[in-house]
Amino acid sequence: MRPLRYSINVTLDGCVDHREGTPSEQLHQHAAETIARADALIFGRRTYQMMEFWREEAAGPDPGPFARSIDVAKKYVVSGTLDDVDWNAELVRPDDLEATVRRLKDEPGEGLYCGGVQLPLALADLGLIDEYEFWVHPRLAGHGPTLFAGLAEPLALELVGRREFDGGVVAHRYVPR
Repeated sequence: MRPLRYSINVTLDGCVDHREGTPSEQLHQHAAETIARADALIFGRRTYQMMEFWREEAAGPDPGPFARSIDVAKKYVVSGTLDDVDWNAELVRPDDLEATVRRLKDEPGEGLYCGGVQLPLALADLGLIDEYEFWVHPRLAGHGPTLFAGLAEPLALELVGRREFDGGVVAHRYVPR
């Protein structure tokens, strides 16, 4: 069974706005390694469209490791509004989310990866995320969006790893208890 891993950049006050992080080359390398070890990526529409930036970077003359990793990865895009997807992607309708993710987890391999804000909330409510990694940036944003707002039930987590990066970013890895 393949584990489903989730990671996200978050400020000290819980903001997950992607513009509020303080990425370093070291953190980008870690993110590239995270993506590269996944057999497939699961994104919601917004995250998929935001990540398409890296598609253009990968086609450039000197793509970095993150652009290369995400470009070649198999992607599943959960959306009720898109009619089709490309970029090595398959469209998943929201009504098929649980069955699709369970099927993907049952296949052999190293693991799956998801990112974003809304999709992971749905996956956490379904009990489908096996590992959480929060890349905590030493910043106070003073605004949202915040992580897991609207979670149906509190979720107890156990710390299983911690790693420090340049610029004071600390990655905390957790598994559900």
